[in-house]
Amino acid sequence: MHARMRKMYPFGVREKPAGGQVFGAARRASRYVPGMRTAAFPVGAGITLEQLETDPHPALRRLREAEPVSWVPACDAWYVTSRALVLEAMRDAEAFTVDDARFSTGQVVGPSMLSTDGDAHRRHREPFAAAFRLGEVRERFQSLVESEVAGLIDAVEEDGRSELRSSFTGPLAVRVVMEALGIAETSPAVALGWYEAIVRSVSDITAGLPPSDDGRAAFAALNACVRDSLDRDPGSLMAASVTGSGDLTREEAVSNAAILMFGGIETTDAMIALAVLHLLGTPEAVDLVRAGRATIANAVEESLRLEPAASVIDRYATRDVELGGVPIAAGDLVRLSLSAANRDPAFFTDPDRFDVLRDNARHHVAFAHGPHVCLGMHLARLETHVALAALLDRLPGLRLCPAFTAETRGLVFRKPVALHVLWDG
Repeated sequence: MHARMRKMYPFGVREKPAGGQVFGAARRASRYVPGMRTAAFPVGAGITLEQLETDPHPALRRLREAEPVSWVPACDAWYVTSRALVLEAMRDAEAFTVDDARFSTGQVVGPSMLSTDGDAHRRHREPFAAAFRLGEVRERFQSLVESEVAGLIDAVEEDGRSELRSSFTGPLAVRVVMEALGIAETSPAVALGWYEAIVRSVSDITAGLPPSDDGRAAFAALNACVRDSLDRDPGSLMAASVTGSGDLTREEAVSNAAILMFGGIETTDAMIALAVLHLLGTPEAVDLVRAGRATIANAVEESLRLEPAASVIDRYATRDVELGGVPIAAGDLVRLSLSAANRDPAFFTDPDRFDVLRDNARHHVAFAHGPHVCLGMHLARLETHVALAALLDRLPGLRLCPAFTAETRGLVFRKPVALHVLWDG
């Protein structure tokens, strides 16, 4: 039994807290008696996937107020919505791990910095860490980002209107991440196709379906492309990951390349689009930024707080554990709601309002926290700051197009479905 548990949970078997026999019995009952968890958490029982995908904030508010750790049958998971408890769980990788065979991204791309903890996580992450520090990001990427932003605006400037996700935010995110991975010679359309197939496969697994053949094929193609770049450009960021102190294998380097691609495209595209949406959707905020009374940097942090691109992150309990007074069984899926944590009124005043002057906006948890804090947060911020400044500077009268509703959707990753804007010619 102990050997099996060590295999399932890499941190090994833990001692139960005081009253362990009662605790364990309660957990076994709540895991296997139908309806017991549902009865104990009535608010969670009423939450639907449709609510969480379309407009999750009213549902998350009800959970946070009544059941900050709640069993949500629609997700077959515990939902954590209090900022303090979300932070507590993110900091405790021994009790709440990503290192589980069910972790969706790991099933598609294999072990990586995203799906490991402890020493294995450090070995995967450290070879990339130096290149993504703030100073290195500015030195390596500032001119590239500025050039790409300028070129993308050049292409639409005379049109007076555009759908920004397809013409600007998506292409920018793709081109920057391709440069970071050393595959800039690959067609952006091809790279975007790989990314979309991998994302669909991960989403299928999250929905309880098997990994898709398209996802496997896309990862194989990315694998071949990155391997070729390792041989062609020994000085690249990716090549350093297999020759530096981390000594990753080529297979491990490619798995982490897929994670960097996923984060660099999915969340950065969404981050820029949401920042534009929030700013243009609040005309007084645009006036404050244009007048210099508010900074673009703080506007970006407030946008991240209001609607993080990654709405939730998943963890698995390595042992019977208690969070916020609620007993959670070993192996249970624990879904940490970054969206709910970022709107916790215990920390953020008037949390549903977009306020570019908010003095604690930067204390959001949109980039997670603890060992798995987002590696690419400095690059994502750089892209968003440069993009917003250039859009406001070069497109006079930039505004949302009233003929379209910018609908934000997503169960896990949230972004506007489309972002139509107008400006004065």
